[in-house]
Amino acid sequence: MRECEDHGYFREDQCPVCGEEGKFIMNDFETERLGRSLAGILRHGRFDLSMDDQGFVDMRDIVGVIKEKNPRMHWLRPHHIVALVDTDPKGRYQVSGNVVRATYGHTIELDMVLNTENVPDYLYYPTAPEETDLILESGLYPSDRAMVHLSLTYQDAFNAGSVRVEQPVILEIDVNACFDAGYDIGKAAKTVFLCKHVPPECLSIIYEEETE
Repeated sequence: MRECEDHGYFREDQCPVCGEEGKFIMNDFETERLGRSLAGILRHGRFDLSMDDQGFVDMRDIVGVIKEKNPRMHWLRPHHIVALVDTDPKGRYQVSGNVVRATYGHTIELDMVLNTENVPDYLYYPTAPEETDLILESGLYPSDRAMVHLSLTYQDAFNAGSVRVEQPVILEIDVNACFDAGYDIGKAAKTVFLCKHVPPECLSIIYEEETE
C-alpha cells in the first residue's frame, strides 16, 4: 500500500495514474491483518466498541483497541484505515468523516439505511443443491448473516457460492416483485445488495454457463 501525492492511495508498485512510486503506507501482510481486524470489529462487533445503528465506529477507537491487542501494530493511525477503505476493490467499507463502517457481511443486527434507487430488475443468490427446494418453498431468510446478501450478476453469485459449494445452484430474484411484496432491497457495495427477506414467489432457478 502506497500513497501518491497527487492521486491518493494505491496497492500497486506504482501509482496507476502517473507511475510515481509514492510514499510507503503498509505492506501486504499489514494490510491483510488490518482488514481482518476491521471485519471482526465492524461486521461482528468484536471488542464491543461503540457503534451507531448504521454500523459506524469511530476510527480512533478502532486504532486504540487494535494497538492495545496487537502491540506490533503500534504504528497504526486512522489514515491507514482510510487507505485500506479507499483501495478496497469490493467496497467492503465506508468512511464518513472520523467514522467507518462495513457495508455488508454483518452478523450483528443494525438498522442500516441503504440506497434503494436504481436497483437492477434482477439479482442473484447462490445455494447448495440440497437446499434449493426448501428455499423455493419458503423464500430466502438470513442464515449466518443479519441480512440476505444478493449479487449483481450471475457470475458474482456463482463465484460467491463456489467458496462453499463446488457447483452452486443460482437463484434469480425478481426485484420489482420483491418491492411489491413489501421487502425493500438496498445497494450495499459495488456488487452486493441486502434484503431482510425474499418471498418464494420472487425466486426462480436460473441456468447459465459459467463465464470467464
